[in-house]
Amino acid sequence: MKKNFVEELKWRGMLHDRMPGTEELLNKEMVTGYIGFDPTADSLGVGNMVQIMTLLHFQQSGHKPLALVGGATGMVGDPSGKSAERNLLDEKTLNYNLACQRKQLEKFLDFNCGANSAEIVNNYDWFKGFSFLEFIRDVGKHISVNYMLAKDSVKSRLENGMSFTEFSYQLVQGYDFYYLWKNKGVKLQMGGSDQWGNIVTGTELIRRKGAGEAFAITTPLIKKADGSKFGKSESGNVWLDRAKTSPYKFYQFWLNASDEDAKTYIRIFTLFTKEEIEALETNHLVSPHLRVLQKALAEDITIRVHSKEDYKRALAATEIFFGKGTLEDLKTVSRMAEFHDIMADVPTFDVNRNDIVNKVNIIDLLAEKTKVFSSKSEAKKLIQGGGISVNMSKITDIELLIDENYLLPNEYILIRKGKKEYIKLNVL
Repeated sequence: MKKNFVEELKWRGMLHDRMPGTEELLNKEMVTGYIGFDPTADSLGVGNMVQIMTLLHFQQSGHKPLALVGGATGMVGDPSGKSAERNLLDEKTLNYNLACQRKQLEKFLDFNCGANSAEIVNNYDWFKGFSFLEFIRDVGKHISVNYMLAKDSVKSRLENGMSFTEFSYQLVQGYDFYYLWKNKGVKLQMGGSDQWGNIVTGTELIRRKGAGEAFAITTPLIKKADGSKFGKSESGNVWLDRAKTSPYKFYQFWLNASDEDAKTYIRIFTLFTKEEIEALETNHLVSPHLRVLQKALAEDITIRVHSKEDYKRALAATEIFFGKGTLEDLKTVSRMAEFHDIMADVPTFDVNRNDIVNKVNIIDLLAEKTKVFSSKSEAKKLIQGGGISVNMSKITDIELLIDENYLLPNEYILIRKGKKEYIKLNVL
């Protein structure tokens, strides 16, 4: 039985606003709807996942999803939610970015399921032969300046100045909707709540220029419980491209979500049913220290964005660094191609190979050869207190000599201070 799209968005906390008559239309027929994606990067980020999941639920509700990659609008720049005009991209860069994003979208949407198969469209295809004079004659005359000035995305920028390029953006996006309505039967545009003004410009253009009717749905902008921006980690944006964010770091991003955020994220970013989520929440309340919600969330989304094998590797690395990993576990993980990414944020010190070959005292290694500790007395105190591990093994002997037997496959030694602070010694 197909899902009711609007009801699905409601219980998942993914519905912000909709035009009157939208739900009635969706319940009456198979609707073709679209969402636009910004092509200014060669990868989508986890912030885009809200819209990807919206299209996925739309398709699973029996409707036909279109993903519009903005090859033309990417050359203009959307002012919505921005405080300054962004850089414009050349055609070669845009085409590369579009090709990369297309591959990512194809991992989520079904492009071979009959009548409601997903499609990807590029608005450069219909704008490349559209002259400026034709545009202002055939499109611009239907939307008044007063109407455009009333949009929040414009009003918020007027005080500090706004280029005509960005001011015209809502007309360009509005024409996208009109073109797709006329040529592909699109009746619905979806997007984040900051896109409402641009979307309804499209519905207005369809009404005025085409004497037709179209509809809109928006999703809320996702923020963390503490009010900070969603989609960023300590090291920056979290991307879907493994070359930009490794599967391990991707997994860690979801695993480290707060309890409050995990309740929100598991509804939005997974395909778990309401009953499955409520059961997970009940288990989480009984034993919050086990982080049942976060683990289920991180597993589901890591497998769908990357693969089951990537999830298993991320889990193995997590168990080593934050669980009860052994030396053999560490040797196994250190042979993985992803190990460099896993260790990228770990503080690193270089060690002269001759010191290791000639055997070096552990205190000298940590306080003199590498400066992991500022003094020998500090190193000695922590070792005697059981606060130092070498390659996952706790040490208490201040006379311990470190030699080549301690080198792991990637020519390094892993030091742990306390329970979670890791330091990598590169032996050169």
